Amino acid sequence: MSEPNVPQKSPIPVEVEAGKDYWWCSCGQSKNQPFCDGSHKGSSFTPVKWTAEASGRKFFCACKHTKNPVFCDGTHKAL
Repeated sequence: MSEPNVPQKSPIPVEVEAGKDYWWCSCGQSKNQPFCDGSHKGSSFTPVKWTAEASGRKFFCACKHTKNPVFCDGTHKAL
């Protein structure tokens, strides 16, 4: 598996809605970060589905190297 692109080295805060599905971009190529826009097609990457249990602010990983997809775990600090 190849390495993902790093769109930015900081998390992206998103106001999420309870019960809504979100598709996190794992390849880093999407123009709609942190979410998938289909740019992974033809690669080994696939988007990760996450469903919000509650409404509120979440910090999605934008470096694509998190060990806790879909959320930021601070890995970007070591890149």
